[in-house]
Amino acid sequence: MNIHKNSKLILETVFIFIANSFLACSIIQYIQNPFLMYALYLPLLIFQGFWYYRIYIVGHESAHKKLFSNNLKLNDIVGTLMLIPLFVPITIYRKIHYFHHGFNRKDEHTSALDTFIVKGKFKKLKTIYYYIIWYLNVFFGGFFLHSLVSVFLFLFMPPKLALKISPAFKGWTFKDQLKSIALFSLSVAFHFSAYLLLGKEVYLLSFGYPLLSFAWILSLLVYIFHYDTTIGNEVRYNVRSVKSVPFLSWILMNFNDHATHHQYPNIPWHELPKKRKILPQYYLEKNQTTWSFFRAIINQLKGPHIYYEN
Repeated sequence: MNIHKNSKLILETVFIFIANSFLACSIIQYIQNPFLMYALYLPLLIFQGFWYYRIYIVGHESAHKKLFSNNLKLNDIVGTLMLIPLFVPITIYRKIHYFHHGFNRKDEHTSALDTFIVKGKFKKLKTIYYYIIWYLNVFFGGFFLHSLVSVFLFLFMPPKLALKISPAFKGWTFKDQLKSIALFSLSVAFHFSAYLLLGKEVYLLSFGYPLLSFAWILSLLVYIFHYDTTIGNEVRYNVRSVKSVPFLSWILMNFNDHATHHQYPNIPWHELPKKRKILPQYYLEKNQTTWSFFRAIINQLKGPHIYYEN
């Protein structure tokens, strides 16, 4: 059943990606009226960004070894190929994501993107600075850049030195790094080849501009399931779900059932709705401050949590 559903998922994802590119090129090439052209193209560009997020979540299933659970080699090959447009090696994705699951909001210092620690002098100035950083991260693509920096650290930072930066690097070896560099080089080669074969305009409409759209959408959505939730040792409960919005749930593969995913990470994407697990009462009251997908986005306007230390 999983093999059938995930094979269909891969075909659907690739087909619609190609269709998006073809439609974008057709709009720009054949629509002469500038107003009509942009009226058609801009919504498509946003959809392309969401579809890159779909690719990102397909990679997420592969990172959890759920895409083809009976054949882990096939699982990783398909996951690698799907993630090529995003410049994300499956090895790094898996390492970062497993750390997220194991240490999600364990304390104010660990895997809690909405918290900042202020120390020393000029605390008011530092607070303003962190608010600016937060708004840039969420609403202007900053979390995408944060993810990109993380990838480069895993790629090129010596493992022993990297461990001093973050515990996420624990167990990361030089062999892992070499494998990841090879996979990243594959992404670079793919994009370079696409640019040469398709030409500048087709490449930008198929890959370049949609990546920018994805950067904005990823940054906007990536932390809505954890923003302003509990902090503590019960890391699998420091999360919320939101109600399904059918069109978005289709694109994002039921990712709205995020509390279920964190409690039971082995549940495949297509089984999340029917196997939904409500949080324990304490965490339900603390974390389910909204069930609205859009309200969860807007709530991030409240800003980060600032902790003051001497």
